[in-house]
Amino acid sequence: MATDVNTAPPIIDLEASGFGRGSYPIEVGFALENRDIHSFLIKPEEDWTHWCKDAEQIHGISREQLKAEGMCIEDIALKLNEMLRGQTLYSDAWSFDSSWIGRLFDSAGIVQRFRIETINKLLKPDQVEFWHPTKEAVLQELGLRAHRAGIDVQVLQETYLRIANMS
Repeated sequence: MATDVNTAPPIIDLEASGFGRGSYPIEVGFALENRDIHSFLIKPEEDWTHWCKDAEQIHGISREQLKAEGMCIEDIALKLNEMLRGQTLYSDAWSFDSSWIGRLFDSAGIVQRFRIETINKLLKPDQVEFWHPTKEAVLQELGLRAHRAGIDVQVLQETYLRIANMS
């Protein structure tokens, strides 16, 4: 993977209705290698009823906002496949993000045409220990608030670039 200032690994991040059983994706964001960022709010399905007020406090997205502004899961699944087909995207919360993206595609009845891997596959063991402090520094320097998918993918790419260039 190239590590110049303009190229970074493609990153994906999801926000969700909560954590654990019954939770579902409410926002998906991804950053491409050229650092273009896209994010979409997801309109919950009728049977997606789990809602955690603690999670809402973290991401700041209400169910009402999702119902008013979110895209239907079929449209999002098709858009993701169109834009990401054949790519591998990286996540710093692989187990959660891959589970939520799986729920989106399963519920939409559409085959996912891209892969998600853990960002740790791109890092050397000594780089992993610098991940969280570097990520926090990036958030502070950029003056951003975490836990919105579009912002998070931007921060994750910048964090990766800084760590990759440490070596």
